[in-house]
Amino acid sequence: MANLFSPLKIKNIELKNRIVVSPMCEYSSEDGFANDWHLVHLGSRAVGGAALIFTEATAVSPEGRISPEDLGIWKDEHIPFLKRITEFIEKQGSIPGMQLAHAGRKASMTSPWMGNKIVNNENGGWDTLSPSPLAFNDKYKTPKELTIPEIKKIAQDFQDAAVRAKKAGFKVLELHGAHGYLINEFLSPVSNIRNDEYGGSFENRIRFLLEVIENVRKVWTEENPLFLRISATEWVAGGWTENDSIKLAETVRTKGIDLIDCSTGGNIPNVKITLKPLYQVSFAELIKRDTGILTGAVGLITTPQEADSIIEENKADLVFMAREFLRNPYFPLSAATELGADIKWPVQYERANIKR
Repeated sequence: MANLFSPLKIKNIELKNRIVVSPMCEYSSEDGFANDWHLVHLGSRAVGGAALIFTEATAVSPEGRISPEDLGIWKDEHIPFLKRITEFIEKQGSIPGMQLAHAGRKASMTSPWMGNKIVNNENGGWDTLSPSPLAFNDKYKTPKELTIPEIKKIAQDFQDAAVRAKKAGFKVLELHGAHGYLINEFLSPVSNIRNDEYGGSFENRIRFLLEVIENVRKVWTEENPLFLRISATEWVAGGWTENDSIKLAETVRTKGIDLIDCSTGGNIPNVKITLKPLYQVSFAELIKRDTGILTGAVGLITTPQEADSIIEENKADLVFMAREFLRNPYFPLSAATELGADIKWPVQYERANIKR
C-alpha cells in the first residue's frame, strides 16, 4: 500500500488516506450562502476520493469576507445548505471540514476575475479592520485599528461560527492564520505595531489567536480535531520567521490545536519567492520534527509521487492540495492507480477502474 493511502486517526475521526482538499476561495456566494456550485465543487472532490474536504475560507462575520461573494457562516440561515453539503461528503466516505476566517485589512475587494479592486462602501463594501491602521498596499483600503472590545467581539464571532459549523455537520475545523488575513496580521511584527497587550512582544502578538482558540475550544470540544493554517515564514528580514512558527506550534499544541497546516507568505506585498515543486514542504517537516505536532504540507504538490514521498519520508502527516484538485477532482483515484494502491471507488464509477 502506498504511504499516501494509509489511514490516519486524529481524535474522533479516521481519514481513509492522507489527501486533503485545501481551502480554495470560489467567490460564488450571495450574502454568504452556499449554493449548488459549492455542493458540486466540494462534492465532486469527495467522489474523487479525498479523505478530508475543506470549504473555502468561510467568513465569521460580514466584514470578515475578502469579497462580497465569499462564503459565510455568521448567521443560522447559512446552516441548512451547508448541512446538505456535509451529508453528501460523508456519504462518499470523506470527512467534511470548514476553514473559519476573517480577512482583516485584505477585505472589501472584488473577486479576482473582476480585477481585485476595492469595493467602496457605497457599492456594497465596508470598512476594513486590522490590529494597526496599515494598508496591505496602495491598492487596498487603509483599515481601522481595532479597539480591544472589537477584538473580543471578533474572537466571539469565531466561537459562534464554530457552533454553527458543528450544527452544519462539519467534523474538522481549521482556523485561518495565514496569507495576511486578520489572525496573521496580529502575529506579524510587520502588520502589528500596537503598543498594548495585543502588540509588541511575541507573546502579545499571539494573544488574539490564543483567545480565538480558547473561544472555539469551548464549543468545539476536545474530541473534535482543530487545525491551524499559518504562514510559516514571511520570506523577509524583520518579518515572521520559521523559528517564530516553531515557537507558536509549541504553544498552540498545548491549547487545543491538533495539526499545523504549513503555508507561507501573503502578509507583505512584493516579496520574491522562488516557486518550485514542494517549496513549502520543508516548513511542515521542520515544525513536525521540532515540536512533535502533526503537520500538513501544501504548495505546488501536483503528482502522486510527490505526495506519496512527503508521507513516506515523514515530512508531514497530511498533504493539502488545491490547484491540482481544480485540474483533476478525481486525483486520489488516478493517484491510487499510479501508485498501485487498491482503494474503494464509488460504485457508480467502478466500471472505469482499470484495476478491475
